Amino acid sequence: MNMPMKSHYSDAPKTQPPARHTLSVLVDNEPGVLARISGLFSGRGYNIESLTVSETEHEAHVSRITIVTTGTGPVIEQIKAQLDRLVPVHRVVDLTIQGEAIERELALVKVVGSGESRVEAMRLASAFGARTVDATLTSFVFEITGATEEIERFLRVMAVVGLVEVSRTGIAAMARGAEAL
Repeated sequence: MNMPMKSHYSDAPKTQPPARHTLSVLVDNEPGVLARISGLFSGRGYNIESLTVSETEHEAHVSRITIVTTGTGPVIEQIKAQLDRLVPVHRVVDLTIQGEAIERELALVKVVGSGESRVEAMRLASAFGARTVDATLTSFVFEITGATEEIERFLRVMAVVGLVEVSRTGIAAMARGAEAL
């Protein structure tokens, strides 16, 4: 009698697919903090997709670091735990699991062109809500703020009409609702 063999592999836990996470980290604003945090990521082979830092509480000398990274659930938990153990870190919050966070990015976009492509660049920038911050006879610099996907769409459209340079800030993020970080 041939009985089908039951595999134990089907009982094994399924691995989680990597997901994008936005971490908000409150730290003391002192020399070397950013190097220690980025060293933690590079030393363990984790990638930082976006990184923004700014002092947010001047009197308390506290800065907010927003880090976008990708990993499985256990990897993200490990990153958060290791960040939390660093001495100048006050708090680590995963904005991704707290619910839908508000994320914005700013980009400066230089477009070169003349004639019809110049007119088209102005029309497209207006349609995306981009602001002209510099204009010469041969180029424009547009400023656009929005979700990363919107910035990406704008860049793809501008590539057709003469995109030559891009500078991006990285993501700034904040949880929705009344609670503060």
